[in-house]
Amino acid sequence: MGDGEARRLGMDMPIARRDFMQGMAVATAVGAMPAAASGQTPAVGLAPDAASYPPLRTGLRGQYPGSFEVAHLARDGGFTGPVAADDTGEHYDLVVVGGGISGLSAAWFYRKALGPDVRVLVLDNHDDFGGHAKRNEFRHEGRTILAYGGTMSIETPFPYSHSSKALLADLGIVPSTYARYDRSAQVYAGLGQGAFFDKKHFGADRTVAGMNRRPWAEFFAAAPLTPAVRADLTRLYTEKVDYLPALAPEAKVAALQRMSYADFLRKHARLRPESLPWFAGMAFRNNMRVDTCPAYTAARGGRSPGFAGMALPHPIEAEAEHFHFPDGNASIARLLVNRLVPGVFGTAALDQETIVRAPADYAALDRPDNKTRVRLGSTVIRVEHLGPPTVLTEKAVRVVYMRDGKPRSVTGANVILACFNNIIPHIVPELPEEQKAALRYPSKVPMQYTNVLLRDWKAWKALGVRSISAPNGYHTSASLDTTMAIGGYASAMDPSEPVVVHMVRNPNQPGLSRKDQNRAGRADMLATPFETIEREIRAQLQRMLGGGGFDARRDILAITVNRWPHGYAYTYDMLGDPDMPDAQRPHVVGRRPLGRIAIANADAGAAAFTNVAIDEAERAVQECLVSRGLT
Repeated sequence: MGDGEARRLGMDMPIARRDFMQGMAVATAVGAMPAAASGQTPAVGLAPDAASYPPLRTGLRGQYPGSFEVAHLARDGGFTGPVAADDTGEHYDLVVVGGGISGLSAAWFYRKALGPDVRVLVLDNHDDFGGHAKRNEFRHEGRTILAYGGTMSIETPFPYSHSSKALLADLGIVPSTYARYDRSAQVYAGLGQGAFFDKKHFGADRTVAGMNRRPWAEFFAAAPLTPAVRADLTRLYTEKVDYLPALAPEAKVAALQRMSYADFLRKHARLRPESLPWFAGMAFRNNMRVDTCPAYTAARGGRSPGFAGMALPHPIEAEAEHFHFPDGNASIARLLVNRLVPGVFGTAALDQETIVRAPADYAALDRPDNKTRVRLGSTVIRVEHLGPPTVLTEKAVRVVYMRDGKPRSVTGANVILACFNNIIPHIVPELPEEQKAALRYPSKVPMQYTNVLLRDWKAWKALGVRSISAPNGYHTSASLDTTMAIGGYASAMDPSEPVVVHMVRNPNQPGLSRKDQNRAGRADMLATPFETIEREIRAQLQRMLGGGGFDARRDILAITVNRWPHGYAYTYDMLGDPDMPDAQRPHVVGRRPLGRIAIANADAGAAAFTNVAIDEAERAVQECLVSRGLT
């Protein structure tokens, strides 16, 4: 990109863009320049306490530089053998490694079982609690605008367990009330889904509105497609043909489970090779791509073409109750902290409405007089029993963590590892080798959730779209944020108001296995600087929205990139994973307790859902109680 193009897109504009290294703010040269001196439009105002209030930090977030390097050092053998550390003298009934929803839920269940006087320490390597449930805040012209940087909603393809439902109820969350807060249907009335056809793959840049609303023949007629591709895609979306006519229904299911959706489209639905780019950016469950997603999984989703005439024997999956906070499931994490740690959100017990606007005092997270403490910026590098796991004392486990560049240690009667499975073998060397191999088996799914604050959404209104699919884009989708009115907070209700655009990137490398695509995407994420991502964001939004009057230089106010190289928990499928009894699955073998050490997290349930994280926390707590003879 030349200097002229960079300026046209606004790369020199003083928007709010900051990277936080090792907890210290590092502003870009332009971002640090006073607006009056630069002669440019003033940047979005960051509160004076941004350095001490993580949700306000913009730029590269998620697993940001400074949050993962110590863990990578542990992975690479940097802490083998005995690990010396300064003994803090602190002892806890429970030490939790990982301050995401699973770790905070573990602290909740443990206290609920043993009473509020038990001492609990939660250690997390990030500068904020919540794990993937990340809250992003923007402040513009005196207004706070919220967005989610990770886990979006309460929803799964299966019902919540009693434990998960009870936890939500205890926190004051009632999913059935969601309809009273969602204003999207009214605010975005008349706007639908669009698709961006890019010049490289389709011959011209064009955003076409009406996807899934207009007749498919009409929709594809408006797209820059060749007559052959237009006819091919229209046929696939409209005809009702059994593409496996020789097979009985159950045999159809077995065959679809063992072929990719791409192979199904090419070999059975007879899709032309030049039509396949339309499916390139589509993400199926847990970020499976068209070449790694089993055809049966695509069929079960209910929206993929090609299955209308096949009369498959199993129904389309239905989701459980849905609830979306303006900051996603970060509000669940905040409600847990509100109940666990006095003083962070004041003294009152908040609920699903009052939590949304409640300010958090991060200085109160780790006060010595609190029974439960949350210690951020603390990466655990060793968890070990003080003696044989079968001969246990009250100070059964030593936990060593790095904080401010120094190793420190605490002891616990129990430890719950609510961190990623793939780091556990490197920090718990006493685990059996079979268990270590099981913990290493999955490859977490890389995800990038980008939030862009725009001056207004007039261009979206002009184009008639609320969301845009970009099959071959750097980000494969972009959408206006859900419009909410809850607890005194209100999203943009008018096209002239500032709005957050949520963009999703799923890096992958077609042709590889699913786990190898995840590894390649993770490496790509870690190697890409924020400046490159910003250029891609600006160029893509300009190309998609320019026809509606959008100007990237004028309209982009702030950017927060939530980068998750280790994103969703890995799930199994018949195409990429061996079929085996549940008891032998790697996640089941991997989560076995060892003495006073138990394992929680979504990885332990092999499903990337909040209720799975909660259920695995409850199981781990039960194992802790058994280890102490308390149940």
